[in-house]
Amino acid sequence: MSLSELTRNSYQSGITARKWLALCKLFISKNLSHNAAHSVESEITNSVLILFRDYPGDPTLQAYLKQAIEDGVLSLPTFLTAFLLAAPSLQDAPTLDMLCRVALDHHYASGLPATGSLVPYGEPATRLLSTVQCAMGLMRISYELPVSNFHQLTTSASELLVLLLSCVSDVSQVAPGQAMLYFADANELLQNPRVSGGVRQVLETFAYSLSMYLGDDAKVARETQMMHTLQHTVLGSSSETDIVTCSLVLNHLIICRAGEFGSGDGPHAVAILVSLLRGSSWTPVIFYAQLIISALTCLAQSISPGGPTKAFSIWRAFTIGRLPHLLASFRKVGRPDGISEADWHSALQFALPHVLHRTDLLEKVDNNGQAGVSDSASDKSVMPQAFISEFLYQLLSVGVVEQAVVATINPNLSNDFHPRIGTEAHEAGVDLPGYFEGKLSSDATPEDIEVLLYRAWKDPCCHAAFADVVVKRFTTYSKNMDAESLGLVCKMLCTHEMALDMLSLHAKITDLVAHALAFIEDYDCETVGDPQTAVSHLGDVVLFAEGTIARLNLGSLAFKVGERQLDPGFLRTAGMNVRADSLTGDEPAAFTSWSKALFDPGSEGIEDTILRATRPKTLLKIAPFLFAHAIHSVTESKVKMDKDVLNNGISYFLGPLLNWTLAGVIRFLLSDIQRRGYIAPVQLDVLKTLLTSPSCPPTVLSLSAPNVLRSIPDPLPANIEDILKKSENPPDVKAIRPAALRALGLPIEELHNPLSITPGATDGKNQARQLIINALSAARAGRAPALDLDRCMLLCPPTKFLRMLWDQLIHLLASTVSDMEAPRRFATFVLTIPRTPRSPPLLPIFLHLILPSLVATADNLAATEQTIWVEFLVAVISSSLTGALHLEWALLTTCGEERNVLGQSVTSMSRRLAGDLKRRGNGTVAGMVLQRLTAMQPFVANFPTFAAEV
Repeated sequence: MSLSELTRNSYQSGITARKWLALCKLFISKNLSHNAAHSVESEITNSVLILFRDYPGDPTLQAYLKQAIEDGVLSLPTFLTAFLLAAPSLQDAPTLDMLCRVALDHHYASGLPATGSLVPYGEPATRLLSTVQCAMGLMRISYELPVSNFHQLTTSASELLVLLLSCVSDVSQVAPGQAMLYFADANELLQNPRVSGGVRQVLETFAYSLSMYLGDDAKVARETQMMHTLQHTVLGSSSETDIVTCSLVLNHLIICRAGEFGSGDGPHAVAILVSLLRGSSWTPVIFYAQLIISALTCLAQSISPGGPTKAFSIWRAFTIGRLPHLLASFRKVGRPDGISEADWHSALQFALPHVLHRTDLLEKVDNNGQAGVSDSASDKSVMPQAFISEFLYQLLSVGVVEQAVVATINPNLSNDFHPRIGTEAHEAGVDLPGYFEGKLSSDATPEDIEVLLYRAWKDPCCHAAFADVVVKRFTTYSKNMDAESLGLVCKMLCTHEMALDMLSLHAKITDLVAHALAFIEDYDCETVGDPQTAVSHLGDVVLFAEGTIARLNLGSLAFKVGERQLDPGFLRTAGMNVRADSLTGDEPAAFTSWSKALFDPGSEGIEDTILRATRPKTLLKIAPFLFAHAIHSVTESKVKMDKDVLNNGISYFLGPLLNWTLAGVIRFLLSDIQRRGYIAPVQLDVLKTLLTSPSCPPTVLSLSAPNVLRSIPDPLPANIEDILKKSENPPDVKAIRPAALRALGLPIEELHNPLSITPGATDGKNQARQLIINALSAARAGRAPALDLDRCMLLCPPTKFLRMLWDQLIHLLASTVSDMEAPRRFATFVLTIPRTPRSPPLLPIFLHLILPSLVATADNLAATEQTIWVEFLVAVISSSLTGALHLEWALLTTCGEERNVLGQSVTSMSRRLAGDLKRRGNGTVAGMVLQRLTAMQPFVANFPTFAAEV
């Protein structure tokens, strides 16, 4: 039993306040005697506050609190702090007024000043101002809730805020970033005409002291005020509720989850979060709130009108399963300068009420997303869980919040929520890794594995443990050259997308692919007892590498095992060139041996000796050559091969021994068909045989489907139809497309090429522009924006992309009420988000190639428009360079890496930029931009080269 259960049982049994308190004291003496007094007081308070959600305004619960305070078991400051934290989740004006009066009445009864009564003596300024911030939040709530004659919440909240502000004597002990946020909160309240004269005067004094601390000329304070008072523009919110930056970053972590700086790359993902916090004006509390609310927004946004989508499942797995682990790592390394250890560790606790206040998002996820969590018709054991319960459980599990904090939100969490897989593991007497080790044993059937993965996918709380076990097995088996065990793991990852999705969110998939590539290069069948079985398992490793690289867009990445560099090019190029002179080394001899074994009428089939003598990479390369030679022997050779012999040889490729080589074979067939102008009936017939065979691996079908649909359109052009009809035995071409459509999950009834899009959109530049427009439109509508930069780079060159981005951002500025925040955040994200080393470095390209042309264009603009361009150029340059500097610092402190992740060092980019701007002369836009940058003291402090250019 817990204190929460004791309080609930006492209340429901009608026990008086005095008797309840006696039971609490007895329980504390027996169970909590070693706990800190503050922790015990918090538990008492929260055990009562949580009941107000179910029983709003209940006088018995009010009596419980009064009795505990009067008895001295509960101190007034502890009650006040817990109440203010819980206020956003109560949302009932009479209840909030009742609890506010409890604090006020006991304060007045004590006869003490506010310091000593509501606030302990010696309370640190940072804690006091956090309490004041919560009290300002209560004021905002009081103005949002309906007015009634049955309560005086506005009056009580104002009275409480005035008392707390009377305790504030020195604001110089807080960090400037925090002071700016406190100023913004105070200013926001001052904008409300309903704020009474008494509290308005105290708030103005508080705001003035903050502005004096931030600078004698109040320049920084005025900038902060402007930032927080520009309401209802692009996003309709202040920066404290602006989800643009965090949404863009989180979407990047998901889109690039398997690559460097993706979700699975923990240290680098944490470095991005560290740089994001340091480059923002947010306090840690606001940063945590922004990050979690952005993830929650993306999760809710992924629910389509028809219900949850695949995207919803991925976002749910990330938000519940992965994000808490990233936050745990982030908390270890991300503490900003000027923030005490205590405040840093309590920041997430103070952020949670902001998240709970977003009931619109929480209700949407719980109400509309349940179909994505469970399917009671198919699995009665998988029951739906409230999102917040799972999320709190994970935060508690990874150690970023304490039990006392969770109790303020859900004191019955241990009874209300039980992670499915974790409960099973506990009942079996093992931990989660041990549970998965047992379930993934070699004697598990494919059906057992499928059931396990389905149930694990629905339980994000177990994903990290699953990923750890799979990664450990994968690396161990590959190093030990254990083809059977590694093949089974690879087959599981290829067959079940959910397994690879769980893995990609928590582990560096590039490391696993690198181990797979090393295994393929090094494996030798000479010493194995059963080479046919070994080669079949090896095929599963090849299919994993091929499929994973394609599905997760890893083709441009580098793969390394230790210092060894692995090149996956042999997977991509198989079948592209089947000229005989392209075979080298042992390949010609292998080709001759395999051709005789497969397509010689007198052959006895594939013997073990030929398998032992052929390296896997060699077999992958010669497979298309074998088909090319056999088809040539059927169609063009003087001594023609019998069609039955051809079909017999092909049959070997439809079994597990060789079907893993078919991606290159299909690539060759499609190329040959197009090269021959579709006068290729045998090639078409072979292609149909391979694609429609039930034993063609799904990975091969998925890899080949886009090329198949492009090469064989529907309907076929009239000239191709005529060519095929004139064939002696017209191939059944219409049977080919359905196999490709199924592989891509598209409806078979498609009448036209599903890869074709609206006229004009086939132009890569237009597609990239549309991606930018969609992202900006989402932000303007208050939705979470996403921008896939890697896809944009595939669609058009980086210079064209950056110029299109600028044009769209300027257009957005011109069509709104002069708010630069959203456009600036977009530009900063695009220019500073780290990507793969082989990607174009966008920041130096912008500064040194695009910026000069923008400056030249701006020189010829009208004065008003030119001013907008200058202001926005200054904003983008300063925020991008500063963000890049914070990223370099974060990589160094978090990962121990000192490298130019954005293409060039920030120092060299800033030095060159300063020189370029100065050379373009005074009186021009370049001169105005330089003048503005040199006048920004924080910017010059980070980049002293600009001070030299004054």
